[in-house]
Amino acid sequence: MTEKEMVELAVAEGFAGAAIIDTEKIVFDSMFRPLCEENLCGQYGVNHSCPPSCGTPEQMKQRILSHKKALVLQTMWEISDYEDKEAIKQAKRGHNLAAIRLMKSLREQGCPGFLVGASGCALCSPCALKNGESCTFPDLQYSCMSAYCIFVKKLADECGLEYTPGDGLTAFFGMYVFA
Repeated sequence: MTEKEMVELAVAEGFAGAAIIDTEKIVFDSMFRPLCEENLCGQYGVNHSCPPSCGTPEQMKQRILSHKKALVLQTMWEISDYEDKEAIKQAKRGHNLAAIRLMKSLREQGCPGFLVGASGCALCSPCALKNGESCTFPDLQYSCMSAYCIFVKKLADECGLEYTPGDGLTAFFGMYVFA
């Protein structure tokens, strides 16, 4: 599958924007890890895909850099009030469900890789970690951009994707890392 076909497939899957980037161009900044530690999402320490269980910032960075390419995925949602936590939660869920469908399709077409989500993994509720168990879906599990310490604004800029669309729209980002 060509990179152009991957982008076209992402758009057909419903993503507002998609672009391929060399992983070496992704900007990582460990200053984002404290955002996870604030535990505003309630998943810190109780989700396999979230810190500290997912790995250190350096381990997460190396996981991405061990691959050559990433398909950056953008969705747009009508959310006029960024304090509307329920709307944001539903938008991130929609983004991640579309990304999982895309990931499965890419894998079926011979492009192995892994997903970086718009939020931490929500495949199981609660996560098996809460019961001290191993991940139920290790091949589908995904960590969020913050867990990887990705500077999303710089990523969006590098890919030519709008980070702050305005007019009551909110953009969410994820990636499919491959090659």
